[in-house]
Amino acid sequence: MITRFLLLAALTIGISRNTTPAAEHTPPNILIAIADDQSWQDTGAAGCVGIRTPAFDRVARSGALFLNCFAGSPGCSPSRAALLTGRHHWQLRQAGTHASSFPAEYVTFPDLLEKAGYNIGFTGKGWGPGNWKISGRTRNPAGREFSTRTLNPPQTGLSQNDYASNFDDFMAARDRSKPFLFWFGAHEPHRAYQAGAGIRLGKNPADAFVPSFLPDTPEVRSDLLDYYTEIEWFDQHLSRMLNRLDEAGELDNTLVIVTADNGMPFPRAKANLYESGIHVPLAISWPNRMPGNRSVEDLVGFIDLTATILDAARVTHPALDHPSLAPAGRSILPILISTQSGRIDGDQTMVFSGRERHSSSRWNNFGYPGRAVRTADYLYIRNFHPERWPAGAPQKLNANGAPGPMHGGYHDIDACPTLTHLIAQRDAPNVRPFFQSAVSKRPGEELFQIREDPGCLRNLAADPKFQEVRNRLRDSLDLYLKSTGDPRAGDDPEVWESYPRYSAIRAFPPQSE
Repeated sequence: MITRFLLLAALTIGISRNTTPAAEHTPPNILIAIADDQSWQDTGAAGCVGIRTPAFDRVARSGALFLNCFAGSPGCSPSRAALLTGRHHWQLRQAGTHASSFPAEYVTFPDLLEKAGYNIGFTGKGWGPGNWKISGRTRNPAGREFSTRTLNPPQTGLSQNDYASNFDDFMAARDRSKPFLFWFGAHEPHRAYQAGAGIRLGKNPADAFVPSFLPDTPEVRSDLLDYYTEIEWFDQHLSRMLNRLDEAGELDNTLVIVTADNGMPFPRAKANLYESGIHVPLAISWPNRMPGNRSVEDLVGFIDLTATILDAARVTHPALDHPSLAPAGRSILPILISTQSGRIDGDQTMVFSGRERHSSSRWNNFGYPGRAVRTADYLYIRNFHPERWPAGAPQKLNANGAPGPMHGGYHDIDACPTLTHLIAQRDAPNVRPFFQSAVSKRPGEELFQIREDPGCLRNLAADPKFQEVRNRLRDSLDLYLKSTGDPRAGDDPEVWESYPRYSAIRAFPPQSE
C-alpha cells in the first residue's frame, strides 16, 4: 500500500505534461460558480426535497454530478486559496489560514489564464476574508472585479450584489475574439439569514433534511429552511448566467463548474474536518466535450479542479519544475470526457484537507489545527492540539477586559439560531449530546466509517477492530504531509500561530485556549 501511495504522490505533485484530447479543440470559456458555505447534500440533484436548485441540476444533467468532492479546507479563505493556486492550504503560508494575507509568489490560475490570452473577471466574493493588498498584490487573487451593479434583495441577509447583471457587464466588456474565465463568488448561503424566511416563503419544515449531528427540533428545521432560501438565491443568479450564455450561443463551449468553498454554516459542519465541513457539491458541464447525465463517484479535491482548468485551457503552470511553488493536483479532464458513470479512475484512492485558524476563537488567536484524509469508505482526522476547544473557548473577555458570559466564545461556529438553541437547551436530554459533540474537546485521532456514519458521530480510532485501517490512514497522511512540505509534519509546526490576523480579533483568558 505504501509503495503504491508513494508512486501516486509522486505522480500528483505536478500537473501532467501529457497532451489530452482537449488539446485538439478550441480552449473553452470557463464559468466557476462558488457558493459560500454549502454542504454536498443540499441540492435538488442530490435529492434534497426542501430545496430547488434548477441551475445546479441543469449543469449536472448537461455534464456530471460529482458525489465526492472535497474542499481544501472547511473555511473560506484557505479553501479558496487552495482552489486559486492548486496547492494545499498548508503549502501557502499566510494564505493557508483565515483572514491573513496572500503571498504574491503563489500564482493563481486567473493570472495564468489572463497571460495566456483569456478575458478574466469576477463578481462577489473572490479570495477572502484577508488582506491581499499587504502582500503587494494590485487586485484580488480572483482577478478583475465586476461588482458595480446592485439590487434590493427580497429578504435581509442576501447580498445587494446583482451578480448576474455584473456578469452581463463583463460579457459586454470582454474581447470577443478571446475565451473568458469568470468567477461568480456568491456571498450566499453565508450567514446571517433573515430568521423565518423559509417558512414565510412557503417551505415546509417537514422537507428540511436534518443531519444526524443536529437535534431534530422546530428551531433547527426553520434554520435549515432559511439556509435553503439563500442557496436558491445563488442558484437563481447562476440560472441567469447560463441563460445569457445559451442566448449568446456560447454555452456549449463553456466549462461550467459549480461548487462551494466549504460546508454548511451549522455546528459541527463549517470549520470542522467532518463530512459536512469539507464535502461540498460539485456539478460540471462542457457540452462540446462532456457526455451528459452522468454521476461520478471518483474522489476529487479542490487542487484537482485547478489542474483541470489549466489542462482544459491548455495552459502550463510555470512552476512545474519548482516543487516549492508547483501545483499539487491532478487533472480530472479524462473523467470529464469519459462516457462512464460511477468510479472511473481507480488511481486516486484518497484526498486530503486540513485547517488551521478559522475565526478568532481562542487566546492569542490560536487555531485548532487538523488534517484529514478521506477514502471511499473512511475519514481519518488528526487533531494536532486536542487540548484546545474545537469550536472556541467557552468564555471570552468583554471590551473592558472582564469575563463575558459562559458559552459566549464559540466563534468557530457562526452565530445562528441553531447555536443559540443548543446553548439555551444544553441540559435538555434531547439536545445535550448535540451540544457536547459540537463544542467539547476531541481526541488527537478520529476515524469514521462514512457510509454507515456520514454524520461522523462514532469515533472508531480506538476500536481494536479498526486498528489496521487507522494505522494505514495515519501512515498515509503522515507520508503525504511530509512529501508536500506541511510545516505541521516538519521542524516548525507552530509557524501557523505567527501569521497575523487582520480582522475581528477577540480577547480570551490565557488559560482558555
